[in-house]
Amino acid sequence: MTKKTTTTTTTVRLSDPGVREQMEALPASLVLIGFTTDDGQPVCADLDAEGPHVLVCTGTGGATTILRTLTAQLLHHGSHALVLDHKRISHRWASGVPGVTYCREISDIHDALTGLRAELQHRLDLIDQRGDIDDLPRLTLVFEAADSTLGQLARHWNTIREKSDPKKSPAVDALEYALFAGPQARTHVLATSQLATGILGEGRENFSTKVLGRVTTRTWQHLAPHIHPTPQPSTHPGHVHVVQGGNAHPTQVLLLTDAEAAAGICTTETDKD
Repeated sequence: MTKKTTTTTTTVRLSDPGVREQMEALPASLVLIGFTTDDGQPVCADLDAEGPHVLVCTGTGGATTILRTLTAQLLHHGSHALVLDHKRISHRWASGVPGVTYCREISDIHDALTGLRAELQHRLDLIDQRGDIDDLPRLTLVFEAADSTLGQLARHWNTIREKSDPKKSPAVDALEYALFAGPQARTHVLATSQLATGILGEGRENFSTKVLGRVTTRTWQHLAPHIHPTPQPSTHPGHVHVVQGGNAHPTQVLLLTDAEAAAGICTTETDKD
């Protein structure tokens, strides 16, 4: 039986009793988001779901922490991570971490996404040749502030493209392809957004997990129109609703610090000494 964690009014930390043990007991295909606020059951994103991506949309912060927590778990299970941080400060913890490619300049983000497009095609070619690619490590695209970064990518492309080049940014095209091809290519997009418009909004069905925190009624109805009525948002730090299928789970998210994420989620204090 799954052990319960008390989360009604407090934040959840890795150092809390039983949290690390529950995280380590999960299969590699599940990443822990947090615990339900009513009965303390774990709430996870399923990477083997049909739409193996996670969209985090919060009105007043907290999204970066959620992405950090999810990314650290994926790295622990052997995933490679491409961290796109045009805000330059959101994921400094990831710089220099083994298995991570960290980009913050818009030109580097452009190049990384176009390279991702080629990697996705390579993985799909392997499927055609071998039938499956279960032995390949998962690939995680961490896309901070996706709405504004996509706009910057479009403007960047307009300044560098030649007349013979397509008008649409190949980096933006690569993100669309990642959302579509992710289930087949063991590739997962973790994105933060304030409005989830454009590509993210149009591709919302590709996100099997949506983490919504203190969003407007309009945003909720855009991203989770099948959930009625719209839940009342909580002002408690770290409290969100995790939308999966026809359910919206009131959840207290797990908060990993920068140091915990960079050191590895299963590193104990003794290991660090």
